[in-house]
Amino acid sequence: MSVIQQAFQVPYSFNIIFTQNLFSSENKELINFLLHFGDNGFQKKILFLIDEGVAEKHLFLTESIRNYFEGQTQILLAEEILILPGGELVKNNPQYLEQTLLAINNYGIDRHSFVAAIGGGAFLDMVGYASCIAHRGVKHIRIPTTVLSQNDSGVGVKNGVNFLGKKNFLGTFSPPVAVFNDSDFLKTLSDRDWRSGISEAIKVALIKDLAFFEWLEKNAERMVAREIEVMNEQIFRSAALHTNHISSGDPFEMGSARPLDFGHWAAHKLEYLSNFEIRHGEAVAVGIALDSVYSHLLGLISEEDALRIIRVLKTLGFTLYHPSLSENDKQNLLEGLNEFREHLGGRLTITILEKLGKGKEVHEVNFGLMKLAVDRLKLTLD
Repeated sequence: MSVIQQAFQVPYSFNIIFTQNLFSSENKELINFLLHFGDNGFQKKILFLIDEGVAEKHLFLTESIRNYFEGQTQILLAEEILILPGGELVKNNPQYLEQTLLAINNYGIDRHSFVAAIGGGAFLDMVGYASCIAHRGVKHIRIPTTVLSQNDSGVGVKNGVNFLGKKNFLGTFSPPVAVFNDSDFLKTLSDRDWRSGISEAIKVALIKDLAFFEWLEKNAERMVAREIEVMNEQIFRSAALHTNHISSGDPFEMGSARPLDFGHWAAHKLEYLSNFEIRHGEAVAVGIALDSVYSHLLGLISEEDALRIIRVLKTLGFTLYHPSLSENDKQNLLEGLNEFREHLGGRLTITILEKLGKGKEVHEVNFGLMKLAVDRLKLTLD
């Protein structure tokens, strides 16, 4: 027998830039990045795709982008700026992935060029996936426009689309070359979208940082009042915790542990059961509440701690129960658990709470106790 053993490492590094009014002529952050990234011996091009909901609220965005690149010779702006639907629709319908790939082809976006996505987390997921599979990978830039995408999904390394009725069945682990968090995009969010992403900050604080959870408790009402300075601090601290975990652990999830998915196994199923009427962050809030009550029933956290978590989520305005949790004697929920197990590669690993600020990984779920947790959660909210 002959064996050739090959091993190599590929370093990844990217910056998350916090800024305002990204396409103002006075703001040079983006153009300086493009000019100094990669080999200037090649003609660089950039293709922009915009989430339809963002375009509707920022009527002059495409004009601002064109003005920003006017006169640039080292960076050529693709003639067309694509506007596609956002939300799970863009991940569910393959026509939008195909449109993105056709645009990458038609405008000659090669491996020395860039695809920039402006939108929420689902939109960034789809465009990132298209970028990763075109030419075996063109450079993608994320410009998140929601709280959830700025503090969590947009600063990570995952891309994907939904397939066969399963969330992120098709996907890649491939970091963007840069993330630009422009706080001006947050100002036009609906109250529902403003609130939704805060659940991801609650999640990461509960499993990683008690002091941050206490800060979120203290500032919940100020976030509800849409104080932008407080929201910006929440986003920065949440993004830092998420990125620190990714870089220090298992960034491409070679194992089955997914601590950053605390509260998510139920959330993913709830999104589908509601036909995506429930936003991801709203479903995560329900999942956090459910797994917190379950952690209490296991004897890991006190009842007061579980209620403390629920109070913060309620203060933020989340609805923490949905009838589909109880349908068919909780069999829908059991199906969601089994789907999550399959997604992880056959071995279940979920995170529960050992205490506030510290997660604990488990490989089994006492489903009888989980069913009781659903009932207890409903009683708590009645």
